[in-house]
Amino acid sequence: MSEEIDRINDILPSLPAELKTTAIKQWMESVLRRLEHYKHEHHLLLKEAAALLELALWKANLDEDDTLELEANVSNLSLDNTSARKKRRVTSGAGVVIKGVLPFLRFAKDST
Repeated sequence: MSEEIDRINDILPSLPAELKTTAIKQWMESVLRRLEHYKHEHHLLLKEAAALLELALWKANLDEDDTLELEANVSNLSLDNTSARKKRRVTSGAGVVIKGVLPFLRFAKDST
């Protein structure tokens, strides 16, 4: 990206005056396209990070609940394990944590 930004300094001195405005416009469009690409990549990485964070919180919640059940010596044979896992995913608190973490990773609203 820095090469793209510096490129205009190499091009402008050798251009005739009537072509400089066009060259600057093309250069600006190129830089803006590149920035949009990086913003898109950043957004994809944020989505992936949020999914991983949610899964990690869910797993931690499952592990904690399993530990508590073992300590209490409770048998969960009567419960459907799949539905219990789904319920734990909903109640893991991931939604609250993710909403608190993602604002620190996003771009400022006025720059998007």
